[in-house]
Amino acid sequence: MVVTMPDSPRPDTDAIATEILRQTAACRPGSSISPSDVARALAGGEDAAWRPLLGPVRQAAISLACAGRIEILRKGKPVPPEGVRGVIRLRAAPGEPKGGA
Repeated sequence: MVVTMPDSPRPDTDAIATEILRQTAACRPGSSISPSDVARALAGGEDAAWRPLLGPVRQAAISLACAGRIEILRKGKPVPPEGVRGVIRLRAAPGEPKGGA
């Protein structure tokens, strides 16, 4: 797990993508995670530190979806990366490894 300290710089895009893939792979097949789960993990439990990470997490999720690594869900249904808006969830794309990374 990637953890940052309060005075540390934001995690880079690769670290965010790695955490998204780790969490989605750890889910049961068909299950999903919230982008805030990823942001909280990257913030290392700091309550105030995770909210600013939501934008970068969403951007990394869009990139991963464009690459076919994850699916972005809205109201439980996959949406194309260019159609992402509002509340979303993330899950491993069909064919991606399951059970943890």
